[in-house]
Amino acid sequence: MTIVEILDRLVSLYSVVGTPNGEIVGWISDYLKSHGAKVSLVPGPEGDRANLFATVGPADKAGFILSGHMDVVPAGEPGWTSNPFKLRVQGERLYGRGTADMKGFLAAALAAVPALAKMRLSRPIHLAFSYDEEAGARGVPHLIARLSDLCAKPSAAIIGEPSNMQGIRGHKGKVAARAIVKGTAGHSSRPDLGVNAIHAMAEVLNAVIRQAESLTEGPFNPAFEPPYSSLQAGVVSGGQAINIIPDRCVIEVEARAVYGVDPAELLAPIKAAVDGLRAKGIQAEWAQMSAYPALLLPEDAPLARLVQDLTGKEPLPAVSYGTEAGLYQGAGIDAIICGPGDIRHAHEPDEFILASDLVACRRMIETLGERCIG
Repeated sequence: MTIVEILDRLVSLYSVVGTPNGEIVGWISDYLKSHGAKVSLVPGPEGDRANLFATVGPADKAGFILSGHMDVVPAGEPGWTSNPFKLRVQGERLYGRGTADMKGFLAAALAAVPALAKMRLSRPIHLAFSYDEEAGARGVPHLIARLSDLCAKPSAAIIGEPSNMQGIRGHKGKVAARAIVKGTAGHSSRPDLGVNAIHAMAEVLNAVIRQAESLTEGPFNPAFEPPYSSLQAGVVSGGQAINIIPDRCVIEVEARAVYGVDPAELLAPIKAAVDGLRAKGIQAEWAQMSAYPALLLPEDAPLARLVQDLTGKEPLPAVSYGTEAGLYQGAGIDAIICGPGDIRHAHEPDEFILASDLVACRRMIETLGERCIG
């Protein structure tokens, strides 16, 4: 199969974040096995989705991980001019949900497997494809925890998020949490007989706003845009009707931290506000939803030099979005971002990737394989 044919198939396999992914896992598994790769599935606790780990070459030697995620964000936003889950080819542009983020990388890696399988690899190439990355990298920790059972400790990991085929050595860390306030419903004409959950949650939202404003004062890292840590409330929901006292309000908050700052610590004032509600006798819950650490690969790291040799481009210091790379680094595996596509086209209507980017990525992977011979 050609890269475009593989991408066409991947785009058509519905794998929206938070949904079962057996279909795409099954197809990729069958494809890899047909080319002689050793394939293992690493299920998550959800019971209906799994990570996929495959090896070409000797698994008992230190090799390289090519890391990507199989899930995509939903495609319900207006502005699509064609079916998001059917690849549309228009010249160099290949349109469809996930083409850039990041089924394009998966397609390039899969297209390289036949060539890798014919090489006499003395060091293995591993494909590590995860689930629910778009929900805060929820799937890959289960895979990383099993790596010692699947292979010798890898030398490094290349995370194929869209970067225009240029290495990226760093990104911010992230944590997301949810606060739930439970009140007492009633008729709005008798507020004295109920507890308004939305009003109570206002104290938590105010804490979010204050903390977000304080972070603009630093600490700073000029490698990022913006050069400071950030925090926001992304979801607020509650209430049933204007004349009913709302008995429930939910707020979801995320923090993104520059390297050296623990993202979880940035949420401390918001958690304190939730604890303050409890102290007043209001029912309130706080739960962390997801987290991943920041990435920082030194400029002179062998992996940075390797990716520069493979791509012909000097790696960038950092980006503000996050990836699974920080989790690999946290497990003691050097990691770098490098993949086809442009992050600006991810998560938008008419998401697309250039066919030439896919070819360049496949070439990079095959060249990496050649360096693992002998």
